[in-house]
Amino acid sequence: MAMTDRFDLPVTAASAEAVAEYIAAVDLLLSANIGADARLERAVAADPDFALAQIARARLLQLQARIPEARALAERAERLAKHSSARERRHVAMIACAIRGEAGTALSLVREHAAEFPQDALPLSLALGVFGLLGFSGQRDHHEAQLALLEELAPYWPEDWWFLGYLGWARIETGGVTEGTRLVERSLMLNPRNAHGAHQRAHGFFEAGDAEGGAAFLMGWLPGYERAGHLHCHLSWHLALFELARGNSRHAAAIYRDAIRPSVALSAPMLSLADSASFLWRWQIYEASPALGAEWAEVTAHIRRHFPHASLAFADVHAALAEAAAGDDRALQDRIAGLRDLAGAGRLPSGEVASASCAAVDALAQSR
Repeated sequence: MAMTDRFDLPVTAASAEAVAEYIAAVDLLLSANIGADARLERAVAADPDFALAQIARARLLQLQARIPEARALAERAERLAKHSSARERRHVAMIACAIRGEAGTALSLVREHAAEFPQDALPLSLALGVFGLLGFSGQRDHHEAQLALLEELAPYWPEDWWFLGYLGWARIETGGVTEGTRLVERSLMLNPRNAHGAHQRAHGFFEAGDAEGGAAFLMGWLPGYERAGHLHCHLSWHLALFELARGNSRHAAAIYRDAIRPSVALSAPMLSLADSASFLWRWQIYEASPALGAEWAEVTAHIRRHFPHASLAFADVHAALAEAAAGDDRALQDRIAGLRDLAGAGRLPSGEVASASCAAVDALAQSR
């Protein structure tokens, strides 16, 4: 049965109910809201052979850092997609590549696919954002590359809340703060509960140096966002930083303890690591070395559980902040050595930058 998704792209499915649930789930994924898993389960129950719903489930598992499950489901989706259209087969293949860690291939496929199907949002989303394929590509100009990609596609998009938010953010991150903020605000007007839009707006306040405005915005927006939402921890981190900048360190610390630290955050392990370590490091600087031994111990325990060895540069640099602050020199030196080995083997897109950053953290922590 031929039907279409929200972007008017044909979808191969045996049930209108399955497609309706899939459309709703994709919007929840694109807005970082909870509930996509239940929607996708209903879509698959209505049509077990629905390849797009299966790969969307795999993508959701990837975002939740449930990688073995995501890979198994991606393989199933690829098998099912053999009976779908060429567009759907490539849609599935791109997401499956990203889940398998084949970032370079996935990014090439996204660029190729976007030229032919510029409104295929879910695979396009792989390339965007802080943790996207461009952000983790090792390109120094990844912000500019993201803006160029989105501006190339803009003529093909109607006024859509998801696309406007990312286009606005790309402009904010490349210096066009006023115009980018206008686009993000329009995105939020079209979908006020778009958590990515709230995140993009927070960046606009940061780049404008407006901690007062940023704190007011997030204190108004966050109470309506589920704690299990993908960005709850990170938006709380932005609020905590705005509060530090305003001199409200007591409130910032309360936000950290309530929503950011590893034992309470419901986000993926890497987000909690990055937000915890980078907040505590700033707090230590702002407060001229408060007693944070227990806080750092909690973060290093999280690291031992989820990131015991050098692997992903973004996680490793934040792990280094915690290991240096906690005085765990052996773990830090092992991490630096591991990053150098990975870079030497050509397995780190950032090359030697990661090990050098960790070594700098070590030196700074020792007042060298």
